[in-house]
Amino acid sequence: MAIDVLNRFPSVPIILGTKEKASDLKVKEPAAGGLSFESILKAKTSGNGELKISKHAGERLRQRNIDLSDNQWQRLETGVKKAGLKGIRESLIMVDDVAFIVNVNSNTVITAVDENEDKVFTNIDGAVIA
Repeated sequence: MAIDVLNRFPSVPIILGTKEKASDLKVKEPAAGGLSFESILKAKTSGNGELKISKHAGERLRQRNIDLSDNQWQRLETGVKKAGLKGIRESLIMVDDVAFIVNVNSNTVITAVDENEDKVFTNIDGAVIA
């Protein structure tokens, strides 16, 4: 089954330097044993699947007595994956009453803030409520 991406992006033939109409061009399925774009994208956005906590974030979690249940940790990880799929690089991820700032590319929690702290966040390019 061919994916008709080019009809949605009429400038693709121009960029590719082709004279065909966008409707004549199709993206072909990968050859046997090849990886599809979708599988490569998933592999790149999922990383190794292990969310890390920076030294700074670890200190803030201890100072603020923030403990996460397994369910909350899983929701945080899911939020990071969703942010990555949307192209977010620095994300605010809300899990219940705790806000996490996460560098999505490095899969690292940068800091954590609970309901008793200031709620002003800068240098983020997206937010996820998990």
